[in-house]
Amino acid sequence: MYWESRAKHHRPHFHAKYQEHEAVFSFDPVELIAGSLPSKQRHIVEGWAEIHTDELKKNWDLLMADTNPNKIDPLRK
Repeated sequence: MYWESRAKHHRPHFHAKYQEHEAVFSFDPVELIAGSLPSKQRHIVEGWAEIHTDELKKNWDLLMADTNPNKIDPLRK
């Protein structure tokens, strides 16, 4: 999740990258809203977002207030 100063955001979301793929997910509810990831990675990201929904919401609010977001634990093998 990062601040895009010139972009209009109508829906809270985060970006996920895997190799040459990039996707955008909403987190309330968790769903793919743009781009694509391979199926396995998409399911992993969706599961991670479900676990971290509260943290994602807090970080979105921080970004909208022009404040740096907090670190969220990454995916681990």
